Amino acid sequence: MNKLIVSLLLTLGITGVAHAAGDATAGQAKAAVCGACHGPDGNSPAPNFPKLAGQGERYLTKQMQDIKSGKRTVLEMTGLLTNLNDQDLADIAAYFASQKGSVGAADPKLVARGEKLFRGGDLNKGLPACTGCHSPTGAGNAAAGFPHLGGQHAQYIAKQLTDFRKEEAGRANDGDAMTMRTIARKLSDEDIAAVSSYIQGLH
Repeated sequence: MNKLIVSLLLTLGITGVAHAAGDATAGQAKAAVCGACHGPDGNSPAPNFPKLAGQGERYLTKQMQDIKSGKRTVLEMTGLLTNLNDQDLADIAAYFASQKGSVGAADPKLVARGEKLFRGGDLNKGLPACTGCHSPTGAGNAAAGFPHLGGQHAQYIAKQLTDFRKEEAGRANDGDAMTMRTIARKLSDEDIAAVSSYIQGLH
């Protein structure tokens, strides 16, 4: 009897893992509607829409789940995920994660300040370096669900940081530790502009 229970649990566990895994090929077709704002390959041409190409699957899946549930408010996404199930979201995440992200250019006037904040933080403000979670190259930490930032539109990054700082409902979904809200509160407008510009050219 015990062997039967163990066997059943293992079977259920394996099934759960298989269902949770995204299929990039299936995701390409499911992501077709996303291309209108985010670009067919996830490299959005519009600076107010995030680039999704090369983003970690775990991060993308969580954001889509939060948007679908209403935990994260993105007006432009209203209703777009309603009819998608968990497997659909996983497939879309896998597709965009498999794409190569493009890189923009940083404002030369802001590079020094942006690089200092990104790589070293600001001890006087108690501000940690961005590299701790997002890596020196801006690649993020896919396993931990920390987003890839390198090459992301400066306008989009600046808005997210500003929303975190104001604790807007749209960007209050950074977990129980409230890491980004805590960090964003310590950033001035000038800091946000500099680090966002630096990230746009980071690769």
